[in-house]
Order: sequence, then C-alpha cells, then structure tokens
Amino acid sequence: MTDRTDDWDPDAYDDDTGFVHEYGGAVVDLLDPRPGEAVLDLGCGTGHLTAEIADRVDESRGATSEGPEVPQTMRTGGSGAREQTTGSATDGRTESARYEASREAGTAVGVDASPEMVERARETYSDPRFEVADAREFDAEEPFDAVFSNAALHWIPGDDQPAVAERVAAALAPGGRFVAELGGTGNVAAIVDATVAELRERGYEAENPWYFPTVGEHAATLEAAGFEVRLARLFDRPTELEGGESGLANWLDVFGDSLFAPLADDERAAVVSAVEDRLRQTLFDAATETWTVDYRRLRFVAVRA
Repeated sequence: MTDRTDDWDPDAYDDDTGFVHEYGGAVVDLLDPRPGEAVLDLGCGTGHLTAEIADRVDESRGATSEGPEVPQTMRTGGSGAREQTTGSATDGRTESARYEASREAGTAVGVDASPEMVERARETYSDPRFEVADAREFDAEEPFDAVFSNAALHWIPGDDQPAVAERVAAALAPGGRFVAELGGTGNVAAIVDATVAELRERGYEAENPWYFPTVGEHAATLEAAGFEVRLARLFDRPTELEGGESGLANWLDVFGDSLFAPLADDERAAVVSAVEDRLRQTLFDAATETWTVDYRRLRFVAVRA
C-alpha cells in the first residue's frame, strides 16, 4: 500500500512475488480469525489473504453479508481524490439490520491504496468486498473485531505511521486486536545498500524509501494511539526468490519503483544489472540458480484499550 511512485502490476506481483501471501499465512494464523468476526485487511493487495480470512470468519461463504461499511475519501496514488460510497443501494434492510446480519455470518473487508490491486482482487474473488482506501484516512462506521495487515505498513512513510495507528484504533471495537507484519529494521538491507550506492555513483540522490522500524519505534507509535502491545518480535527470514537467475531483477521490477523514480527505462535496466553484479557473490547460489534475500520481519499483536 503506497501513494508514492509505485506502479503496481498485479500479474507481476502474483507471479514473481507470490511468497508475500504464502508467508502471510502464518500471520493469519496469529490473527486466529473466528467465525462471526468482522475483520479488516489493511493493504490487501490482490486479496488472497483477505479471502482466507473470509473463509475462517464466515463458514458458509455463500451469504451476501456486506459487513461494516467503510465509507471514505478514496485516495488513488496521488492522482486525485474521489468520493465513493460503499454498500448496496438495493438492500431494503436498515444499515443496523445489515450490520447485525453480517456479524452473525462473519465478514472480511480488504482495502488497498492501489486501484489496480483492488481491481484484480475483485476479479479473483466475488466475495469478500474490496475497496480502494488510504490507510491514513479511512473511516469505519461500525467497529471491526480485528484489523490485519501483511507486508503493507512499510510502504507508508514513517511520519504518517501515527495517523495509520490512530485510524486503526478508531476502526476497532474496544478490546479489538491489530495483528500485522511488516519489514523490520535491516530488512532487505543488502539490496537497499547496493542500489543506493549504485545510484549515488551515477549522481542521483537516493535513500531507503521504506519504513523499517525497530520494535521499540513501532511499539511506541502503537502505544501513543491507545494500543497495548501484547507481542512484538523482530526476526530474520531469508527468502528465496522465484524466477531463477532473473529473481532479483523481477523483485526490483515489482518493488523498486520508489528507488528508481528518476531513471529512464534504459538506465534503470543498467542499474538493475549493476546491482545484480554487486550482490551476486553474497545472495546468489549459482548451483541452484536462486537468489536469497535478507528479509527481516517485525510481527506484532496490539489490543485497543
């Protein structure tokens, strides 16, 4: 989830970085969604984990429950704002009646700042509901039991993290839980360092575009928003990339727009090749033709007071 210079390609995201939602299954297990709960997936991407959560909270999965409404000004990557109202205009029940029915069945709602990702999620899954929304600005008219997020929060600048935590707290019922994983301090440091060094050698100003906090930094943000942090863990997760020898180039193609924003296409390709050369000795196994990236993850469970 981001509103900066990232141009999301759902095909490349699913084909080249499918490990994102595969590893995210462990975070869903930590969330432990229960039948009848209302859960918001913040930064849902192409919707795979939202659908898994929906299966757990609504065992029927044939119901037409809509869940808590999430009206908001939808921000679409800096291209302007548009007003969008969610919900069904043909449902004759009152809003309160729809909400109570959804709570009986359980519901999951996925939101993401990328219209392209949300469109793909809707194409893949007719249920649950998916909406375009900015994590810093969304409002929920009815409270959720839990908010879930996997590999999304680190796309939001550090200065905006307090706003995200505040919006999540506002969306949760008292005692509701916020369960998430994001990149932690030192995440993909080898790639970031090599790319920044190559760009600076070519005369460009460059820095790490992502928010990779320490446990203490992010816990303080959550506590300031009224959460009690029940669990916070930073751990190494070396991650093998798909795509063989092209794995690192594919990773940079999917995730590197913020790093490569000032570059023309031909120079971007040259920088990617140079970054591969810088990292080949440490991250590439020629025998198996596999790139292994130095992921570090920060996983937490926080409860709204």
